[in-house]
Amino acid sequence: MAASELYSKFARVWIPDVEEVWKSAELTKDYRQGDGLLQLQLEDGKELEYKLDPKTKNLPYLRNPDILVGENDLTALSYLHEPAVLHNLKVRFIDSKLIYTYCGIVLVAINPYETLPIYGTDIINAYSGQNMGDMDPHIFAVAEEAYKQMARDERNQSIIVSGESGAGKTVSAKYAMRYFATVSGSASEANVEEKVLASNPIMESIGNAKTTRNDNSSRFGKYIEIGFDKKYHIIGANMRTYLLEKSRVVFQADEERNYHIFYQLCASAHLPEFKALKLGKAGDFHYTKQGRNPVIDGIDDAKEMSTTRNAFTLLGVNESYQLGLFQILASILHLGNVEVKDRDSDSSIIPPNNGHLSVFCELMGVTYQDMSHWLCHKKLKTATETYIKPIPKLQAINARDALAKHIYAKLFNWIVDHVNKALHSSVKQHSFIGVLDIYGFETFEINSFEQFCINYANEKLQQQFNMHVFKLEQEEYMKEQIPWTLIDFYDNQPCINLIEAKMGILDLLDEECKMPKGSDDSWAQKLYNTHLKTCALFEKPRMSNKAFIIQHFADKVEYQCDGFLEKNKDTVNEEQIHVLKASKFDLLVELFQDEEKATSPTGAAPATGGRTRLSVKPDKNKAGLASKEHKKTVGLQFRNSLQLLMETLNATTPHYVRCIKPNDHKYAFTFDPKRAVQQLRACGVLETIRISAAGFPSRWTYQEFFGRYRVLMKQKDVLTDRKMTCKNVLEKLVQDQDKYQFGKTKIFFRAGQVAYLEKLRADKLRAACIRIQKTIRCWLARKKYLRMKHAATTIQRYVRGYQARCLAKFLRRTRAAIVIQKYQRMYVQRTCYKRKQAAALAMQCILRAYMARQLYKALLRDHKTIIIQKMVRGWLARQWYKRTLKAIVYLQCCIRRMRAKRELKKLKIEARSVEHFKKLNIGMENKIMQLQRRIDEQNKENRAVSERLNSLEISHAAEFERLRVELTRLRGAEEDAKNNANKVTSLLEELERLRKDLQNTQKEKKAIEDWAQTYQEETEKMISELKEQNHLLKNEKNDLNRLIQEQSQQWTEKMQRALKEETQQLKYDLNEERSRYQNLLTEHLRLEEKYDDLKEEITLAVNVPKPGHRRTDSTHSSNESEWTYNSEFAESEEGSRGGEDISNAILDMSLFLKLQKRVSELEQEKQSLQNELDRREEQFQRARARDDVEHKKARSAELEYESLKRQELESENKKLKHDLNAMRQSLRGSAVGGSAAPGSPAYTVLLDQLNASNEELEVRKEEVLILRSQLVSQREAMQHKETMTEPLPYIEDVQKLTDAKEISQAYMGLKETNRSPFPDYHKLNEDGELWLVYEGLKETNRLLEFQLQAQRRSHENEVEVLRGELHSVKEDNNRQQQLLAQNLQLPPEARIEASLQHEITRLTNENLDLMEQLEKQDKTVRKLKKQLKVFAKKINDLEGGQMDVSPGQTADESVHPVNIPRREKDFQGMLEYKKDDELKLVKNLILELKPRGVAVNLIPGLPAYILFMCLRHADYINDDQKVRSLLTSVINSIKKILKKRGDDFETVSFWLSNTCRFLHCLKQYSGDEQFMKHNTSKQNDHCLSNFDLAEYRQVLSDLAIQIYQQLIKCMENILQPMIVSGMLEHETIQGVSGVKPTGLRKRTSSIAEEGTYTLDSIIRQLNSFHSIMCQHGTDPELIKQVVKQQFYIIGAVTFNNLLLRKDMCSWSKGMQIRYNVSQLEEWLRDKNLMTCGAKETLEPLIQAAQLLQVKKKTDEDAEAICSMCNSLSTAQIVKVLNLYTPVNAFEERVSVLFIRTIQTRLRDRKEMPQLLMDTKVIYPVTFPFNPSSLALETIQIPSSLNVGFLTRV
Repeated sequence: MAASELYSKFARVWIPDVEEVWKSAELTKDYRQGDGLLQLQLEDGKELEYKLDPKTKNLPYLRNPDILVGENDLTALSYLHEPAVLHNLKVRFIDSKLIYTYCGIVLVAINPYETLPIYGTDIINAYSGQNMGDMDPHIFAVAEEAYKQMARDERNQSIIVSGESGAGKTVSAKYAMRYFATVSGSASEANVEEKVLASNPIMESIGNAKTTRNDNSSRFGKYIEIGFDKKYHIIGANMRTYLLEKSRVVFQADEERNYHIFYQLCASAHLPEFKALKLGKAGDFHYTKQGRNPVIDGIDDAKEMSTTRNAFTLLGVNESYQLGLFQILASILHLGNVEVKDRDSDSSIIPPNNGHLSVFCELMGVTYQDMSHWLCHKKLKTATETYIKPIPKLQAINARDALAKHIYAKLFNWIVDHVNKALHSSVKQHSFIGVLDIYGFETFEINSFEQFCINYANEKLQQQFNMHVFKLEQEEYMKEQIPWTLIDFYDNQPCINLIEAKMGILDLLDEECKMPKGSDDSWAQKLYNTHLKTCALFEKPRMSNKAFIIQHFADKVEYQCDGFLEKNKDTVNEEQIHVLKASKFDLLVELFQDEEKATSPTGAAPATGGRTRLSVKPDKNKAGLASKEHKKTVGLQFRNSLQLLMETLNATTPHYVRCIKPNDHKYAFTFDPKRAVQQLRACGVLETIRISAAGFPSRWTYQEFFGRYRVLMKQKDVLTDRKMTCKNVLEKLVQDQDKYQFGKTKIFFRAGQVAYLEKLRADKLRAACIRIQKTIRCWLARKKYLRMKHAATTIQRYVRGYQARCLAKFLRRTRAAIVIQKYQRMYVQRTCYKRKQAAALAMQCILRAYMARQLYKALLRDHKTIIIQKMVRGWLARQWYKRTLKAIVYLQCCIRRMRAKRELKKLKIEARSVEHFKKLNIGMENKIMQLQRRIDEQNKENRAVSERLNSLEISHAAEFERLRVELTRLRGAEEDAKNNANKVTSLLEELERLRKDLQNTQKEKKAIEDWAQTYQEETEKMISELKEQNHLLKNEKNDLNRLIQEQSQQWTEKMQRALKEETQQLKYDLNEERSRYQNLLTEHLRLEEKYDDLKEEITLAVNVPKPGHRRTDSTHSSNESEWTYNSEFAESEEGSRGGEDISNAILDMSLFLKLQKRVSELEQEKQSLQNELDRREEQFQRARARDDVEHKKARSAELEYESLKRQELESENKKLKHDLNAMRQSLRGSAVGGSAAPGSPAYTVLLDQLNASNEELEVRKEEVLILRSQLVSQREAMQHKETMTEPLPYIEDVQKLTDAKEISQAYMGLKETNRSPFPDYHKLNEDGELWLVYEGLKETNRLLEFQLQAQRRSHENEVEVLRGELHSVKEDNNRQQQLLAQNLQLPPEARIEASLQHEITRLTNENLDLMEQLEKQDKTVRKLKKQLKVFAKKINDLEGGQMDVSPGQTADESVHPVNIPRREKDFQGMLEYKKDDELKLVKNLILELKPRGVAVNLIPGLPAYILFMCLRHADYINDDQKVRSLLTSVINSIKKILKKRGDDFETVSFWLSNTCRFLHCLKQYSGDEQFMKHNTSKQNDHCLSNFDLAEYRQVLSDLAIQIYQQLIKCMENILQPMIVSGMLEHETIQGVSGVKPTGLRKRTSSIAEEGTYTLDSIIRQLNSFHSIMCQHGTDPELIKQVVKQQFYIIGAVTFNNLLLRKDMCSWSKGMQIRYNVSQLEEWLRDKNLMTCGAKETLEPLIQAAQLLQVKKKTDEDAEAICSMCNSLSTAQIVKVLNLYTPVNAFEERVSVLFIRTIQTRLRDRKEMPQLLMDTKVIYPVTFPFNPSSLALETIQIPSSLNVGFLTRV
């Protein structure tokens, strides 16, 4: 392809820029071969001439099409070069807020300097199990890829995280480890994953510090190996550290800090355990105040200290060791404050009693003199002598700092060792994943030994990275059988040789360190002499002789030689070490005890790891081993440890994470192109791009290529073979065959070819769009013309019609004007006439009124005079009457007083007599009855008097009204007569006066007419004004009404919304409560299963079967012990143990405890009753002494009489029995003779006699029982007389025996009976019924005692009731009398009203009382009806069980065969089984039942019906043990079968349906009214009669919830693999979604080729679920809940994947999603499930699809989006907008300004911050009551169930 084709007009290119590194420009003129200038236009509109390099003639880089910008993988870009990579990262980071991007095998992570919600557990679950290329780039995707490759390839993995300080290396490594800990979990109960994560805060506190670039910068490198077992669970970890920055302990630059642990200690100095450390603020210590900024914003050091200590505790470091560590750290701080002073120029001294040194020595356990001496002196050794030499102040300070660094390094190594010990596992490690968190390439203004080692390590890592990338490319080409050509890539082996080879920089450095007088200058000269002329990568600065330059792979770096030797040797005064070794502090001695074995004097070498530890064996033949402790240099140790690291990495499969720091100011989402380019060059990303670009970077499968570029093909080019089709098309489109290669499954393209194909595709689509636009615009223009033509014709028609209407209107108005004039003139004349008439009438009216007023005044005076006379005369008469009445009353009172005194005297005399008192007592009841009758009569009289009084009042009122009317009539007649007499005179006078008035009126007429005219005008004016005001007021009124209506409507809507919100909140709270309860059930089930698994493991481990019953764990809850299926039951079921084992296994411990508690309560009650009985007996003994003599005779006579009667009855009984036997004998004889055949008259007579005899016999037996029970009750009554309310009730019975002879006979008979010592019991018991009589006598005794007590209580209650009624009657009588007296004093009208009010009150009260009584009677009637039904049922059962054989017939007698017709048996809907068959029932009906056969062939829920019918029989026979055993066995068996086959949807659905049906049966037949509404009368008869199983219903409900959750999990496991493929990836509408170019990650090696699922697969699976549940008879409401949960899972999984896949966020994919959702809705409509709420669960997905399709430009669009997406959170909306990616060139990206507008509008929305939907949510399930119409007695049990041992009852 020629350059002129690519560099044409409007082509976009990249040109270098000083500020932005690269700037975009557009060609304004085509480029032609040989041109030296390019005409460009920048994005800001500025014109520019770009000069080409005359030597190379290299054209600027071409820019990728917009649809390729923002891709997940940089290798998906068509043009692979530096500006394309930089721009793609910038667009993703700034516009889309995406921090992760793939670059081939590398994950580029840009630090956002902001907390993002993309690391939660929901995100981890979303990435778990996913393929790397299917999801958006993420650190979790890399971790998942490593985890899967470790499990699949059986090969160890490594994740290499690199980058400069502040780029986020530590955080990325931390998240990777968190992912492993979450996904894999630990294999034991030791929570190893928590320990692995707990090591992070420890290492951060002792190894991280604040720098100018990062607040939490790791100042050491570490490699953590996370170990896994064979099941790939975490079992342990191991950590190696590299090159700790010890210099930071003693020195920090401005705005930097020391290690975090020092500041955490100072912040916690106030704690009691830290008082002994004598710490203060961080500003008080030299080692922590040099940076002058000891505080990090947003970090609480005291809180971090607590986190660190908790982590130490979790890792097994006890409190004493922790305090020891902190003691050493505090001593380092105090050591830094030790002040050294000059003694002279060559020596120094520490002042005596230095406070900080004293604290240091106290904390470290060393002597003050030794430490102060050796801080200022050193020991020099020669061959023969040893010298102690003082050192100057500067050297003393350096020695102090070296000691502090050495102690800290030792402490660091010790902590790392203990962390490794805590993370070490005894289980054998099967594989591991290593996470390398190491520093990236560094270059500063001044670079020293640390930067040299860091860059050396990065050179080694870059070499390994290059080789790995090269290897992968080669493997890919060989796999696809592409011809392999060598790719030239940068090999940094020469740079590595320069550093580590023989006579290299490190070798010369170690050699110079061995020289006695070696210095940095001499070492620099050796470097110049050795490498300056021989190595092109080594250079010397022009202006310096103490520096050198190395050309690294990333950049040139100038190193300053000052300090190299000192840092490499890292010397410490040996005498100071000896002083520390002699310490009394055990931990300090432990730090230095392995000094000889240490591999790194700096503490930075990997002395902590197992394989990285190098031991230096001391020479046994030489003395002075201590002098050789620090022989190995830092450089040598670092090189060795680096070599071991590279060997480890080469033995694993590496995964690369390159962290990029976007800016140096830590601004959130701010991108500095300069800094980014530097890091991209340094971390090898651009090298990866270069290697990829040198080959075939763009790779397509044949199907993807065909789908994308189908528009470039003609119909004849399309073949059935996709591979041949693609080959033919490519040969036509791209002439140069070197630009592409055909592999086995993919097409490989050179760089730029995809952009060229995209250009061709866009041109083709653009041409097609233009053609479509042309046709549509033509159609629109014609439609517009036709509309305009039609409009013109219409306008003409309407104009002409308007003109005609105007003419007609003019004619009508002319005619109307004439009519108006006529009526106007008539109106004027008529108005004038009416005005004159009104004036005359007014004058007449005034005159007549005056005359009438005069007459009225005269009549009024006469009437008042008469009234005054009447009142005076009446008053005089009443005064006389009152005086007379008073005198008469006084006289009556005197006479009555005299008579009362006489009567009182007589009554007093009578009251003193005893006889009168007795009569009063005897006649008290008669008096009460008389009083009652008298009160009734009085009430009747009162009512009669009241009625008569009312009638009299009514008659008097009528008479008064009649007289008043008559008086009025007479007075009117009198006035008429008087008026007629004076009428003539008055008329004459009036006539004269009228004449005068007429003259005056005529004079005034003129004035009135003038005034009237003026008034009329004013009135008309006023009327017009009032009309205007009225109109305004009407408008205002209408406005106010409208406003009121609107406000009312608003308030109504507001209240409705508030009510709706409150209702929704209540529903939400209810669902939350249900969800919490059901989650607890789920947790309980999980723990129960775990317990069973552990028990099975223990059983297998012990492998000693123990027969018989075994105790369950005492820690079980009562609920678990009651309902869980224990192993004993399973063993008895499988091994056919005896019934006693089963009964022991299913022992209901909770019920046993309840019964035990009840027994203890009954014991206490018994004891209290016994005490009461003792007390009553004592009272009885005292009372018996008084009453025994008085009642002995009467009682003995009564007993004798009862004995005589009993003997008489017994003799009569014997006689009847004798007659019975004789009749039987005769009956047998007649039967032998054949004369008394059944049905003959003789046989009938005999049978009647036999029946009569039997009836008589039964009556006699009952009399005997009654008499005996009376005897016993009489004896007990004599013993318990104190408990009776009436003394000696039996005296009355004895007194009835009035005949003395009869009494004496009874007495003698009783004496004879009592005199016989040995009665003939054989005679007495000859019928064998004496024992039955005795038992009946005891029962009757108890019954009679109870009845007697009940009768006594009822008698007392009746007396109390009578007394209350008497009292109420008295009160009512008094109240009636008071009311009567009051009414007599009131006037007649008020009297009537008061009586009516009283009557109303009385009737109301009586009505209320009657209503209460009626309610009580209704309740009693209902209760009695229920009892009657129960008794009737029992009677029917007893009658049905009787046989048609005579009751006296014995078993051994021969019976003549009788043909008895068999009645059709009426089944009761019960199944009887033996206790031993319970195990067989459970086994055949639950454990071994196949759901498929039952669901297809039998009625739904048949096992549930059978089990309930068995339960009914156990309830019918009142066997509580059988009921409990059956229910427990059923529940535990269901649990067992679900545990065994819980992954089978059909099994789980079957038992969910049957469990619910069993639960509904328990409710339907429980006898509760709320569940019996829909029952038939027969079903009500089948209700449980003896047991209340409400608690078992709750247990079954919990079991149903567990089965439902198991069903949801099973369904989720089936649906989960289908959802993403069917809902997102599959193109349901072919050709709508175009596949964009993909990168290397689209098809990873970890993906196994699987069958793809479509939407039809999901719908087929939903149909399968629905049909299975319907076959099993699942409740419709429950099916709706299951479908709702299914749709929630589909929506949530699809939505989450949409949020995590940028390639799916496009307009066309939104259309696909909406179509797929519509298909699911259609499925709901077909199944009549639209009301189940399933559609609402898809609302977030629907709104996300709509969001992808709506316009996203203007503020109106933003408002529409905010109102539309009410089910999405702000984070989700912004995430979708950021991920929106155009698939075609005609689509536009969402601008950042628009996204900010959305965020501003949604700022006040209250919502959850969670980004993804929780796919683990299970809606709380409810089980609405669903009664069955199936009658139990009609159920037929098929033989296929193998339950033939069940008997229908």
